[in-house]
Amino acid sequence: MASVALTTTALPSLRLRRNTTATLKPNRHASISLKPNLHASISSFPNFSLKKPHLISTRKPSALTVRASAASITPAPAPVQPWQGAAIKPLIASIATGVILWFSPVPAGVNRNAWQLLAIFLGTIVGIITQPLPLGAVAILGLGVSVLTKTLPFAAAFSGFGDPIPWLIALAFFFAKGFIKTGLGNRVAYQFVKLFGSSSLGLGYSLVFSEALLAPAIPSVSARAGGIFLPLVKALCVACGSNAGDGTEHRLGAWLMLTCFQTSVITSAMFLTAMAANPLCATLTQNSINQTIGWLDWAKAAIVPGLASLVLVPLILYVIYPPTLKSSPDAPKLAKEKLEKMGPMTTNEKIMTATLFLTVGLWVFGGLLNIDAVSAAILGLSVLLVTGVVTWKECLAEGVAWDTLTWFAALIAMAGYLNKYGLISWFSQTVVKFVGGLGLSWQLSFGILVLLYFYSHYFFASGAAHIGAMFTAFLSVATALGTPPFFGAIVLSFLSNLMGGLTHYGIGSAPVFFGANYVPLAKWWGYGFLISIVNIIIWLGLGGVWWKFIGLW
Repeated sequence: MASVALTTTALPSLRLRRNTTATLKPNRHASISLKPNLHASISSFPNFSLKKPHLISTRKPSALTVRASAASITPAPAPVQPWQGAAIKPLIASIATGVILWFSPVPAGVNRNAWQLLAIFLGTIVGIITQPLPLGAVAILGLGVSVLTKTLPFAAAFSGFGDPIPWLIALAFFFAKGFIKTGLGNRVAYQFVKLFGSSSLGLGYSLVFSEALLAPAIPSVSARAGGIFLPLVKALCVACGSNAGDGTEHRLGAWLMLTCFQTSVITSAMFLTAMAANPLCATLTQNSINQTIGWLDWAKAAIVPGLASLVLVPLILYVIYPPTLKSSPDAPKLAKEKLEKMGPMTTNEKIMTATLFLTVGLWVFGGLLNIDAVSAAILGLSVLLVTGVVTWKECLAEGVAWDTLTWFAALIAMAGYLNKYGLISWFSQTVVKFVGGLGLSWQLSFGILVLLYFYSHYFFASGAAHIGAMFTAFLSVATALGTPPFFGAIVLSFLSNLMGGLTHYGIGSAPVFFGANYVPLAKWWGYGFLISIVNIIIWLGLGGVWWKFIGLW
């Protein structure tokens, strides 16, 4: 046993005779372990009692101590902190792309500065695709390199932050925060399901058109899909006895998940503010052909082919990939229960509704009042901030909005200066010489360019990266081949959304719905390719007639 020394002055309540012995014994609430070289005050062990047989000394040390000797304690190693920096392989791929192009021979007709900016730009695009860091961080690195190498002066590199379009999309994210926070989005969706969800096809259409109604006010397709519709769709599938992984996927869930995903790319194509990268198309159009795609211009051109796709795509999928459950009586019942649980509209929901009508109304008719889209968004957000529907702290916490603002501004600046440095015109002239030599009409030439632009999206995991890398070049080539510039720009803008339906990674809503595990990967890709053909026929066929009618070509 270890030797224990106690001073009587330290324990005034104890009466101990000299040379008596005692042991330290913990009560049932505590335990003691005597370790080597341990010096501890007995005040650390308040629940101990003294019993024989160990010697108690009446020496008077400065403090009551417990001494023990045994083998030394080996301290536990500190936990290894995980690496929190950039993903190394994607970072190397991004840097290598830029370095290889930087030191490649400069083609005739291109100045050295333009070629170096192209190297930085493509390195940034590879980083946006592979994502060694968040997109905003990749963009800042790209801007930093352009400034450090004197490829762009600081004011030019960060000029994109003075462009109104990145701010429009950031403001729309803040606006969407209030829409989701108040529950108004869920209320709208449940109302549609309650009215039209008694059959599986009706249930699908109710979700499709409620999502289309919300699309102009929620600029993130991943936010609409993940924040509002995926939880709702899952709940409806479970209520109808369709679960992932137990063999009941085809009862309802597989068709419904695929339908909601494929129509999410359509609704994203219908409004300038329905997808985060749409304003990038508008800005690149302005930089390339000096023409503006306004909110109303976009919506007017997209409304006819968009509605046709929203009607036909769910029906086509219903025929070729049908659910085994044809009626869904539980869906309206579930929606009704949810609405009853939500109760009447709250004050914040009413404010959100009024602000929605005000903002969208100004987006549609603001031209008559000389109010642009950004000013309308600022006014709408101001209402939400003043009324407390959204707080500024919540706006600051919207990391996706600030991240989007950053990489938007970076891509806009670099793409704009590529055009100013003459690289885009050189590229378009080179391609024009090749395609023009085929002797095709501008319609056929544009058709070839459209298909190349659309199906190259298999190589992109981001619509923004695809737009940033190819939009300006393809628009310039199309214009040089005789395509009406505004027509070419708006068609490429629509396709920049529709092409997201090809894969399970091509647009923000893809991983959200695919991750529900109702549809196998092979079927996801197969039906994605099939629906892409349907959408191209609708948008270039019926859409082409509509665009001719409204004078786009």
